[in-house]
Amino acid sequence: MITIYHNPRCGTSRNTLALLQERGVEPEIVEYLKTPLDRAALQALVAAMGVPVIDVVRAKEAVFAELKLGEPGVTDAQLIDAMVAHPILMNRPIVATPLGTRLCRPAETVLEIL
Repeated sequence: MITIYHNPRCGTSRNTLALLQERGVEPEIVEYLKTPLDRAALQALVAAMGVPVIDVVRAKEAVFAELKLGEPGVTDAQLIDAMVAHPILMNRPIVATPLGTRLCRPAETVLEIL
């Protein structure tokens, strides 16, 4: 089972989905802005990627600055809570395959886990 956590308005997300489909993969598509992840699912996804939580947060979003998420002392729990409350903060696309889970920026990163 291959899953892409997708935002159709994001060019990198669309390119990653296209790369999967060009290789004959029809992934489960989770439009996380329409169907936000709960805290447990988001924590599991971050753990599967094996990266710091901050790497999964989109610092370019206005709400990132509004919530002061880049300040010293912000905890992983606070970052997770912010992404749960504001799904737009989740970086994308994230692809999970049997070979691993990655933030696919650039889109070609997905080829590492196919």
